[in-house]
Parts: sequence; C-alpha cells; structure tokens
Amino acid sequence: MRRSYSVSIALLLLICSAAGNEKKKPVLPVQVLNVRTAAVIIDPDAGVSPTAPMADKTAQEDVEKALTKWGRLRPVLSSMSPDLIIVVRKGNGKMTQPTVTGGGTSPNNRPVIIQPNDNGIRIGGQNGQSPDGTQSDPQSGRPQPQVGVGASEDSFVVYDGTSYGTAGDATSRAPIWRYVAKNGLKSPEVPAGEEFRKIFNETEKQQQQQRKKP
Repeated sequence: MRRSYSVSIALLLLICSAAGNEKKKPVLPVQVLNVRTAAVIIDPDAGVSPTAPMADKTAQEDVEKALTKWGRLRPVLSSMSPDLIIVVRKGNGKMTQPTVTGGGTSPNNRPVIIQPNDNGIRIGGQNGQSPDGTQSDPQSGRPQPQVGVGASEDSFVVYDGTSYGTAGDATSRAPIWRYVAKNGLKSPEVPAGEEFRKIFNETEKQQQQQRKKP
C-alpha cells in the first residue's frame, strides 16, 4: 500500500515538473515588434571612470554595431524620437567607484561619427545634449570628482521611447526589459545584445503562433 502511494506521489511530481517545463519563456510586450529604431545611451548617472574612461563609450558603440549587424533595429540618436531607448553601463565588480562629472564630461557627449559598415555608412553625433533633451554647455563648469554608485555588473536596460517626448521621460518609467550580468557588455560580442535579440525573436515567434490559432 505504501509502495503504491509512493509511486503515485512520484508520478504526480513528474507530471508537475513536466508541466512546469512546458511553460512559455518570458517575452517582450507585443507592441515592441512594431519598433524600427533604437537609441543607445550611457546611463547618465554613470559619470566617467578615471581608470577606464572609454569603457562605457566602447560598450555603447559595440551595442550600436550589434544592432546594425542584426538589421532589425536601426541605431539613431536619442534626440531623433527613437522607438526604443537602450541604456548601457559597464560594471567593474564594485558597488561604488570614483568618477568624474562636469566640465563637458557627460557620458553622452559625442563627436560626429562616420562609421562604414556592411549596410553603408552610419553618421551621427551628439554633443552637450543630455538624455532628457535639454541642451547644456560642455564648456561650463569644471570636472568634479565624485563617487559613482551603481550595479557592480554590466547592465543593458530597454525602455519604450514612443510614448514620451524625451529620453529622460522614457527612462523615468519602468523598463521593458533588463539584463544585468558580469561581462554582459563584453567587447565585441556584447552578450546582453544577443540575449535581447533572442527574446525579441521568441516574442515574434509566439505572436506568429497566436495568429495561426483558430
């Protein structure tokens, strides 16, 4: 009797486990499938690391290159009303680190960019333009040391940019998708970008399956 009871419990657990494994993977909101452009910006709270001043900019450019290679989303500037806003920030394994701000050191100050790629030439630039859309004078003020506080690991956060006037408005809301992991923005592979591409494709696949159902 006890053996029969134990076997029944084991079968029940096996069925429950199988049912749990059949659950669909988490996906993005369906409306994301309609987007065409994305702006990649550096977390405005990141500051500039004195020991690795180009780390965030390199991550930003790597993500833009990955988007261009993918071809589904076209990288644009945050001032060009993008459909999505992707905020990146490199971690260094520490919760706090010295940074420099002011004096034109905004992480999103960008010179004119002319980059050849497989799809043509990407031209862009942004200088003195903060993510909230306000113009600042890059020559005003002096660089000031401070202690930056943030995730100790790389972060890649996606926001909806279609319903808001500026990037600052969009990033003040809850993100659509977030990826935080060690080496998530490792150059040049950008694993975070690959994970976003996968979940985007999974969302598209599930939506197509839904449309096929009677």
